[in-house]
Amino acid sequence: MNVLSPETVRELSERGYALTRPLSGPDEAAALASSLGTLVPQSTGELTYDIQAHPGFEKVRDTRSAHALRPHTEAPGQHPPPRYLALHCRVQATCGGGQTMLADARAFVAGMDERTRRFAHEREMYWPSYVEDAGVKGHHKPLVERTERGTINRLSCTLLRTGDYSEGLEERAGRQEPPLGDEGVAFARQALDFFRDHKVSVLIPEDAMLIWDNHRMFHSRSSFTDTRRRLTRYWIAD
Repeated sequence: MNVLSPETVRELSERGYALTRPLSGPDEAAALASSLGTLVPQSTGELTYDIQAHPGFEKVRDTRSAHALRPHTEAPGQHPPPRYLALHCRVQATCGGGQTMLADARAFVAGMDERTRRFAHEREMYWPSYVEDAGVKGHHKPLVERTERGTINRLSCTLLRTGDYSEGLEERAGRQEPPLGDEGVAFARQALDFFRDHKVSVLIPEDAMLIWDNHRMFHSRSSFTDTRRRLTRYWIAD
């Protein structure tokens, strides 16, 4: 039966992330991801999403480019966002880059001063969905939301700084106003500083899968030059 090992489940609960053994292929990866909860459609409408560098995105900080991604949580515009994320490494980058980096938002919130903590819990902002159309809406939520089922941490350093999830590396003319103004920009700076000092970097072994609690962990990615790198992403609701 394709289920996560007790050790993997324990690591996921205790530290917020876990790395599986190498898997036999996409079917086993999907089965293991499904053992955590329900797979939910992503921005394409599919249950899987291939993360790979594509031509034409060289000047954009985006999942479809090879550039580093700033700390964020996944799909903060969904209510609720997917509880877990899983990345199945199909082709590992041989350049040493393309590492997935994680940091615990609980520790970040615990270290805030009282003013910043109130700001994070009380100040709502609009989190767009990844696909804005008539049937897909974002939500107004605080950075840290207390719910009956637990706390949901939301973050997009890029959105807080530029007003958009994707960031053009050269052209600034299309940028929107930061959604929380100077306070939001300062919050993003604090998150970046925390992430720099507390992150764990994981180069996912080929065929293995990295899973983390998306309500708890911030994640980002280092840049890479080996554009053969390919991962399959799963969103999981508990």
